Amino acid sequence: MTTTESDRATAPTRTGRWLRPLGWASLVANIVLVVTGGAVRLTGSGLGCPTWPHCNGGSFTPHGAYNVHAAIEFGNRMLTFVLTAVAIATFLAAWRSGRRDLRRLALVMGLGIPAQAVIGGITVLTDLNPWIVSFHLLCSMAIIGVAVLFLQRLDRPAPLGGATGGPVTGLAWATFAAAWLVLYVGTVVTGSGPHAGDASSPRNGLDPLELSQLHADVVFLFVGLTLGLLFALLATRAPAVAVRAVVVLLVIEVAQGAVGFVQYFTGLPIVLVGFHMLGAALISAAVTWVLLQVREPASS
Repeated sequence: MTTTESDRATAPTRTGRWLRPLGWASLVANIVLVVTGGAVRLTGSGLGCPTWPHCNGGSFTPHGAYNVHAAIEFGNRMLTFVLTAVAIATFLAAWRSGRRDLRRLALVMGLGIPAQAVIGGITVLTDLNPWIVSFHLLCSMAIIGVAVLFLQRLDRPAPLGGATGGPVTGLAWATFAAAWLVLYVGTVVTGSGPHAGDASSPRNGLDPLELSQLHADVVFLFVGLTLGLLFALLATRAPAVAVRAVVVLLVIEVAQGAVGFVQYFTGLPIVLVGFHMLGAALISAAVTWVLLQVREPASS
């Protein structure tokens, strides 16, 4: 029996009672990390701990230089330990399941945490270089997508014959690519705007107005592709779960777009920007779910 056949034979009977809640914990924790990381930047606390891995001087805590910015930045760093505990527990549960596919995904999520810690350290050591900050955020978005894939694999291992192809699947891939283009351009817009994370931190030097227009254009492309995918799924009588996934994605897109437009025309208030970052994390999760449901439709 091949590895894939073995994984299919043991799913979902050997996933264990802890794997699903741990998978959800990984997803939620990484979304929370995106939001708290945004709070660090939006409150100007990006250099609250001006060194790394120490907070200040030779201390790992804000001892001797305690202020609200140091507390916010230090609190965000402490989330790494929560994520590490969840990742270790997830990997151990995946290992006990005996399924190689779950072990690999749990390992990827686990390794993403120290990698993100290092990237976060580099952002501090480079005085919050906007391009590195952008990369830091996009890595979190990627880990969120892996967490969604992990949850999918609990009940539905990779198909033996491979994923389905065809025009609808191609449209799903185009929608996925457009989502990531939106996320990337959004980070570049942020790098040109006022919320640098610290008053002394550099900006990328690009025109915020022109970038905002580009961002709006790719958002319209993304929404258009999502609508096209929804109509295609309805026309081909696709499984209800795939249609539902696209509807959820579309609702998140509309809400995210509304927040984006309001924050732009109201001078980027930090509360709305924070909600916009939450929306970006939900977009990453939802578009991954959509792609999986279209590529790997549940057997009837």
